[in-house]
Amino acid sequence: MADPGRDTRRAVRAAQAGSAAAVDELFEAHWGAAHRAAYLVVHDAAAAEDIAQEAFLAAIRALDRFDHRRPFAPWLHRIVINRAVDHYRSRALRREVDAERVPEPVAGASWEGLDYSDETVAALAELPAEQRALVVMRHLLDYTPGEIAELLDLPRGTVNSRLRRGLDRLEELLA
Repeated sequence: MADPGRDTRRAVRAAQAGSAAAVDELFEAHWGAAHRAAYLVVHDAAAAEDIAQEAFLAAIRALDRFDHRRPFAPWLHRIVINRAVDHYRSRALRREVDAERVPEPVAGASWEGLDYSDETVAALAELPAEQRALVVMRHLLDYTPGEIAELLDLPRGTVNSRLRRGLDRLEELLA
């Protein structure tokens, strides 16, 4: 049985050496989680696809600076989440999204065995982008609060308080 971590490390080293096949392998292995994370932050399928693609391109361009001794997925997820939050903020500033409109959820969305009801996806859309990003990282991508703090360069207390406020608000919305 193949070790996914070892396979990813091998693919990263090969991609750093210029292998297009290794880049494709990284894309195949990590696209799903990157796209889902972006979607759950921005609630716009087209924007999520763009964000995930841009994040992959940025990651590939920066592979020469990537420390191959560290895990690839958290590094990529940091890029995706930061770009998704930036996108959401810029849209809010330009008022492209009507504040009264709730984005259409993906009906019966199910990703890698995790079921998100329409109500849950709609409730996520109600959270501020920073809280939504942390909830996605914690409960979709399965990072610990300490890992999230390190990835996003935030104090752990900030992560914990935003995550708690986000989860409390989700609970209110879903009650």
